Order: sequence, then structure tokens, then C-alpha cells
Amino acid sequence: MRHSTCLASDRFDPALELSTFLGQLSDEGGIVSFVGVARPTTRGGSPVERLFLDHHPRLTGRSLEEVAGAAGDRFDVSALRVVHRFGEVAPGEAIVFVAAASAHRRAAFEAADYVMDRLKTDAVFWKREDAVDGSHWIEPTDSDRAERARWSE
Repeated sequence: MRHSTCLASDRFDPALELSTFLGQLSDEGGIVSFVGVARPTTRGGSPVERLFLDHHPRLTGRSLEEVAGAAGDRFDVSALRVVHRFGEVAPGEAIVFVAAASAHRRAAFEAADYVMDRLKTDAVFWKREDAVDGSHWIEPTDSDRAERARWSE
């Protein structure tokens, strides 16, 4: 399985990422992609000015590689791409892009779902929402942990 990961300090174009990913495939029949964007409001409903994702270049990069590699080991996918932002992200901007390709759709869907569940709980990022009513750090929720537990290894 081919996989690639990228920590992006600047905005990226999910459509270009998908186009590039598709251009590297040969005979896969199932391609799934997911784009996560920064929300415009906090869970409490306050407008968000920006999301800040702090990271450690080596540790965060390794955590992305580990998640992508585990997805490749677990699912019958031929290719996987993960792009994750760090730094300041404005509401509406893409934070994460995941694409998976396989001979059939099911493995691609499952691999992309697995990667997202693992990124929410296992990727080494420190996330802070800066809202009009103050700033607060974001931790994985009970729901995030429950989604991750579906894949217990």
C-alpha cells in the first residue's frame, strides 16, 4: 500500500489534493475522500475567530504516519493520503483531507473513517479555539473516544 502524509502550515486546496491523488491511481474502483473544515462557532454557539493547532513537527508527523500505516495494514487499500493543517486556521478553511483508494468501495470507506477516528483522538495536536468570548483548548470528546473504540485492536 502506498501512503503519504503531509503537515501543512498554509491553506491547501482539497480539490487539488483529490485530483493529484486520482492521478496517481491505476485500476482502483473505489475512491473515498473526506474534508474537515474549521467550524464557524464553538460548541456553545459563540462565533470562532480562528482555530489554532499547535504541534511538534516530529511527533505529530510520526503520529500521522502511524495512523496512515495502521489503516493500510488493517484495510485492503492500495493508496492513502492524509493532509493535516497546523497553525492558524480560519473558519471555513480545510483542516484535514483524507483519501483512500481500493479495488472496491467498502475498504476505501472504512479506511477513511478509521483514519478520521484515529486523527481525532491519536494525532499529536493541541487545539485551541479563539472565539469572541475567549479562548479555550479543545480535547477529544466522549463521542470521539467512542468512535475510536469501534476500531479496538
